[in-house]
Amino acid sequence: MKGLDLARAYYEEYGRPMLARDFAGVQDRIAAGLCGHGSECFGFDDEISRDHDYEPGFCLWITAEDERAFGFKLFRAYSKLPREFHGVKIENKSLFGSDFKGVHTIEQFYSFYIGSRMPETNAEWLAIPDFYLAEATNGQVFADPLGQFTAIRQALLNRPEDVRLKKLGSCLFHMAQLGQYNYARCLRHGEGAAAAVALADFCRQTAQAVFLLNRAYAPYYKWLFRAMGNLPLLGNLAAPMQSLLEAPMDAEKNGPMIEEVCARVAAELRRQELSDCPDPYLEPHAYAVGERIRDNELRNSPVML
Repeated sequence: MKGLDLARAYYEEYGRPMLARDFAGVQDRIAAGLCGHGSECFGFDDEISRDHDYEPGFCLWITAEDERAFGFKLFRAYSKLPREFHGVKIENKSLFGSDFKGVHTIEQFYSFYIGSRMPETNAEWLAIPDFYLAEATNGQVFADPLGQFTAIRQALLNRPEDVRLKKLGSCLFHMAQLGQYNYARCLRHGEGAAAAVALADFCRQTAQAVFLLNRAYAPYYKWLFRAMGNLPLLGNLAAPMQSLLEAPMDAEKNGPMIEEVCARVAAELRRQELSDCPDPYLEPHAYAVGERIRDNELRNSPVML
């Protein structure tokens, strides 16, 4: 059973009845779900993942005010839930395990990813890594009668368009420099290690560009290409990325594949009317995307982040 399915089943069998029985007067102020760090929150957990954090459990999120009013009582009630469910014990954790399940304030959950408050300026949005925003908005919310947890989650999904364009332009510029220009040159210079770094960074920048074209947040590198394969737009570029990374020194094979990937990204840019450049070389597209940024300061800042 996947971690998210285990968490929801455990909540439905034990968590929801506990709230209805012991917290009837405040149940409409308690959000429940499983979001945040861990492969299970992305739905990517498997047999190997079960060496840590695979256990029955879920998160309960309350406001800071409610934490003072009944947080300790809620914590005690959660800690008394059964320690085994569907044959899985809560004690089954390694030194790499974490304690993100259980009772937390809404502020505690989000402050780990975005700081003490919602980002307000473009600079504040740019300072938050996309993989943090991916974790802050992943998983499932089982219940949120108060609506505060979901409201912040939804606000984080609505990233300012100027910030998306700035990040996309930077990715495109890096793709051109790393893959279309420097990879083959490094190989001709006999710099195999530099070529491998250029190719790996090209693939990472490409994946991040594809997420941005989908208006989605890219998870950190471990799940980047797996998550990319699920995207509706250009998600099928995950397979060429894997082929490139598995044969980093095959210039004859990789050169045409890099150009094909870039051509498809350029076509999608034109389809979304983010660029009208006909050339498949992505550096001009990076500047074209940047010209669509409305914030003067952001538009005139260096193209590479």
